[in-house]
Amino acid sequence: MAQGPEKRIENQIKRYLDSIGAWHIKTHGSMFSKAGTPDIIACVKGTFVAIEVKRPEGGKISELQKYHINAISEAGGLAFVSRSLEETKRYFETNHLV
Repeated sequence: MAQGPEKRIENQIKRYLDSIGAWHIKTHGSMFSKAGTPDIIACVKGTFVAIEVKRPEGGKISELQKYHINAISEAGGLAFVSRSLEETKRYFETNHLV
């Protein structure tokens, strides 16, 4: 079965995280996890990072996802929406994570 655009981007980001020595985990929605939790949770150079992955066109972020991104930011972590590996790399460079 072919991967969808979000899954492809997610896998690229996870490989990138591996290449820079970051710890990360892919979250899966279940009855045991908080709804709206970002797709990838990582620790990069001691910084908590959460990434919500969306496809390049048409991928909409829900109000619950926005809430969690804001809550993580307010708690001192970094959280953002990424639509490409390049966008993730730019975010990391801007925030001095690489």
